[in-house]
Amino acid sequence: MQALRAIAILAVVLNHLWPTRLTGGYIGVDVFFVISGFLITSHLVRDATSSGRIALASFYARRVRRLLPAALLVLLVSAVGTLLVLPYPRWTRGGAEIMASAGYVENWFLAAMSVDYSALNDQATVAQHYWSLSVEEQFYLVWPLLLLATWWWAAKKAWRPRLVAAITLGVVVTLGIAISMLATAGMPSQAYFVTYTRAWEFGIGGLLSLVTFRRLPRLAANVLAIIGFVVIAVSAVAFGPETPFPGAYALLPVLGAGAVIAAGTVTQRLWHSRLTSLRPVQWLGDVSYSLYLWHWPLIVLVPSALASTMTTMMKVGILGVAFVLAWLTYRLVERPGQRWRLVAVSNRRTFLAMLAGMATVIVAGGALMLAGNLRVAADVPPISVTIQECVGPQAMPQSVSCDDRFAPAAETVMGPRNSYFHVPAECVARPDLLPFGDKTATVECDFSGGVEDPTTVWLVGDSHAQQWQGTVFDLARQNHWSVMTSFGGGCPVIDVPFVGFRKAAPGADQQRCRDWSTAVRAAVVESKPDFVLTSSAGRVQLVDDGSGRPQDVQFSDGLVRTWTEWADAGITVIPLGGVPFNGEVRSPDCVVVNAGNPGACAVPRSEAQPSDPYLVAAAQSASPAIRAFDADPYFCDSDACYAVIGGVSVYYDADHLNLDYVRRLAPPLAQAMGVAG
Repeated sequence: MQALRAIAILAVVLNHLWPTRLTGGYIGVDVFFVISGFLITSHLVRDATSSGRIALASFYARRVRRLLPAALLVLLVSAVGTLLVLPYPRWTRGGAEIMASAGYVENWFLAAMSVDYSALNDQATVAQHYWSLSVEEQFYLVWPLLLLATWWWAAKKAWRPRLVAAITLGVVVTLGIAISMLATAGMPSQAYFVTYTRAWEFGIGGLLSLVTFRRLPRLAANVLAIIGFVVIAVSAVAFGPETPFPGAYALLPVLGAGAVIAAGTVTQRLWHSRLTSLRPVQWLGDVSYSLYLWHWPLIVLVPSALASTMTTMMKVGILGVAFVLAWLTYRLVERPGQRWRLVAVSNRRTFLAMLAGMATVIVAGGALMLAGNLRVAADVPPISVTIQECVGPQAMPQSVSCDDRFAPAAETVMGPRNSYFHVPAECVARPDLLPFGDKTATVECDFSGGVEDPTTVWLVGDSHAQQWQGTVFDLARQNHWSVMTSFGGGCPVIDVPFVGFRKAAPGADQQRCRDWSTAVRAAVVESKPDFVLTSSAGRVQLVDDGSGRPQDVQFSDGLVRTWTEWADAGITVIPLGGVPFNGEVRSPDCVVVNAGNPGACAVPRSEAQPSDPYLVAAAQSASPAIRAFDADPYFCDSDACYAVIGGVSVYYDADHLNLDYVRRLAPPLAQAMGVAG
């Protein structure tokens, strides 16, 4: 069993450190779930068989002493590390997840956040990996109760308890697999975390504990074990971030782990024993729990602590430190915690210690969250920015002589004052107008200052249109415009059926985008504003008009049809394009960890600036009312695209622009629109 634990933890850790190498290493978590189901059910059934009852209080107390001391210790250290090392905008989310992890509901927290499109760009916290521990604790809470009820029912009917338990568990597993497949297909982001898509994996392990394999021939056991190990290895290598998971694909690593466990229940020594019984393998299995706890906070904290992007040597160092911390925690916390006389003498003391420990961590997480909120509340964007030569995008024109176009940024930590989604006081949400499903998507802003018949401007698209609203609002304030914005998360305003963002979306999400896009297109024609500005993450958005033509062709044609309809209605259309990739080509933390040397974050333009469908579509259009704003010259030169320009950080997060930088693009945008800037 320890060897299987060793393989599982090694797969997870290597996947987290080298995600592009061992792309499916996350299946190690599923292997752990099968192991837990097997061991816990074995313990419970052994107790029930020997005494005819399951001592729930003692069972839960043993679980508490086994798991919580190390888990709570790492959460406390992680809270302190977040406060000392990570930028303050990450304190609030980090504190919230530490609290959720202390209460073992982190998986549900992440599932809820995955519904929020803006959360897709959130950076990982130190406690994110506690989602799997939360699922496991929820299993520990429910399964003993179900098994106890099964045992009681069998005794009442004079039926064989093990058989009734196996049938019950078989039904749970069958239903669980079906539900997991449906949820993975219909809501993949949430399905990865929620308990009901993973419970059947524990059930597989539980079923194995209820079936006797001791009569399995030695040859068959050897072959079964080898097949199990191979299936786990193939899953770890062949799966990747695009694999629909858990769903049907989870059957492979789960059944592989089940095969190894089943083979291991025979009494004879197996072929693989010579390797799996080696002391290093057994040691890795022993410390696997503590290693899982420590490796992820180190991955999150170390690059910021060392002010450096992740390198191979740093990854190796993190791995080494994680091994040391895991061994120390196993020796000094895990094992002693199970026998600590102060709490082990009674279940009551154990539970009181549990509540005290959880409360301590929750208070620490709450304090971290409060500190983040207080810092955020004091950090608001200025009413206006002063356009200066050689500052921000004004440093890029070759006609300007600057001492250092790519000098270090004065501000590298991106807080609320840099948030592209900031909405000024002149704006009012309009939930009644062009909603995006059940979410408010539209905001009306009056910058007219009482001017009669002001110029009307619409800004529509997804968050890649939203990132431009800062400069649009500045121009609106200067020119007394009336502005309407409508943004659908991950959704373009386009006359072609939307399929997905980066990958095919569930049917309901596709339909929501299509309905909103159709409504926006019609509303623009009906309202006839003077200008429509539009953009989206078109490079990674998928559409399908049924023609089988290349994606970029379908996308560009759909944009041209949309814009032509608007232009024919007498509207000037300004497509916004030319913003280079960020998170796809560099670490989102690159500027923070290379604050003194932002040139390290420069990326060849061939990588950062692929063809932009908005600029392509604008070039294809024959209408003079369609005039694209190509922002490329303000981000890239002939060789590279930059993350810091003119002493200003270019990006807010992995996908969006820094509000301060984009507001400094008001003069060239005004020129493209033909208005005062």
